[in-house]
This record gives sequence, structure tokens and C-alpha cells, in this order.
Amino acid sequence: MAAFGKIDIPDHEVEIKAIRAQGAGGQNVNKVSSAVHLRFDINASSLSDIHKERLLKLHDQRITREGVIIIKAQQYRSQEKNREEALRRLHELVDSIVELPRKRKPTRPTASSQKKRLDSKTHKGQIKILRKKWVSEPMS
Repeated sequence: MAAFGKIDIPDHEVEIKAIRAQGAGGQNVNKVSSAVHLRFDINASSLSDIHKERLLKLHDQRITREGVIIIKAQQYRSQEKNREEALRRLHELVDSIVELPRKRKPTRPTASSQKKRLDSKTHKGQIKILRKKWVSEPMS
């Protein structure tokens, strides 16, 4: 069981595959599978229903429509470091939904702020009226 943050995720629920890294790296990048592809199925996990629901509601590009978190780690040359980095990112994502966001207390604008706002609107309206061209009355 990997215990990084607030929620423990059993190792058997996380699928990790070694793949070849992209980008620069010389000949080594063509021979060694040092990048890591991590998959975590939210719906099939042992997380509580509340946490599953909150994870699925996140608008994160790493979460597919099917509810699978996909993380690709290829920052390091070592496969083990990339594996640790992928697991760290997974736990960071899962731990982000543990704490409930604070409820917003609705507030009312103060009387002085309302007066300032209305005075500002009146002032701007007067400026716009002064910008108009004055048309003199036709001479008959």
C-alpha cells in the first residue's frame, strides 16, 4: 500500500507500465523504457463513494470520460524515479479532493459602497451626455 498523503491507495489498484520516453536523450532513449504510464480506475477503486464522486467531477485532463486517471512520467532517466513521480502526482490529485471547500457566506454590499456605485454611474452618464453633439434648432 502506498501511503503518500491522506488517502491510502492499494498497490493492486494502480497499473504501472514502463514505456519509452519521448524527446531528446540520444541513443539511450531508443533502448531503455524509462518513462512510466500509470493508470488508476476510479470506479473500480476502494475509495469511498464520496471521494469517487468528487474525483470524477474534477475538470482535470488526466481523467478520462470512463473515469480512469492516466499519468505519464518521463522527467527522470531512471524508471524508478519516474514511477515515484507518477505515484506522487496520483496521490496529490486524490488528496486534493479530501478536504471539502469552505462554504461561501453570502454578504451584502455596504450602504456606502452602494452609494459610491450609483454616484459613479450617474457621473459616467453625465460625461456621456456632454460628449453628444449639440444640434441647434432649425431657423425658419
